[in-house]
Amino acid sequence: MGYFGLSEISRGSLAVWRRNFDAFIRTYKVNFIPPFVEPVLYLLALGYGVGALIEDVNGIPYPVFIAPALVSISVMYSAFFECTYSSYVRMYYQKTFDAIIATPLSIEDIVTGEILWGATRGTIYAALMIPVLFLFGVIDLPMSLLLIPCAIPAGILFASIGICFTAITPSIDSLNYPAFLFITPMFLFSGTFFPISILPESLQYFAFGLLPLANVVSLNRAITAAEFSPLILYNIIWIIGVAALFFIIGLNLMRRRLVI
Repeated sequence: MGYFGLSEISRGSLAVWRRNFDAFIRTYKVNFIPPFVEPVLYLLALGYGVGALIEDVNGIPYPVFIAPALVSISVMYSAFFECTYSSYVRMYYQKTFDAIIATPLSIEDIVTGEILWGATRGTIYAALMIPVLFLFGVIDLPMSLLLIPCAIPAGILFASIGICFTAITPSIDSLNYPAFLFITPMFLFSGTFFPISILPESLQYFAFGLLPLANVVSLNRAITAAEFSPLILYNIIWIIGVAALFFIIGLNLMRRRLVI
């Protein structure tokens, strides 16, 4: 089967998702701290620190401008790193995948469960950040609640990209390459802290054509600002389409990695 083949996926993937969810809940006190603390630190340092030097961005106060980007970044980090470092630890060091394969569940169930859990973790973080941002007065309700369902396909997108890197990396140290060379540049140049419109036109096409975070930030910013344009439809189609593509590629790469 090639990189784009898609075999049958059973409900057993939900058992894998449940296993990771139970492990997450056991350490919920530690896991729930980042989504509460991160937006506060970013808003204080960038929103109100750097923002004090910036009157507004396209008529929007700077803390309000970066608020949807903070949610997008949290979804990216939580989903991507859950399906890279955490999945690699479960696969290689904890031998969790070996134990699951000994049951009636298939490799496809394991990979699908891992991606679904990565997306769920990103959605949980987005949901936890919304009340914090609302208390700071940088997002409005109920419109901003739409960030939660939007975090699901975005989480699947970043989790699927993460599982692709996990499938091909020779060691856990090698996962630093996509973290530094792919995630960090995207964090800085996807319209998170300045509008993409100030970049040269060629870079704007590059961002919206190839950078997942740029499309997620654009969609989330349109939701919080309640300003809808045809670009939103493009963002949604891009996120869902690329998420499906990387899901299939990740599934087949992991099958090749796990089948000896």
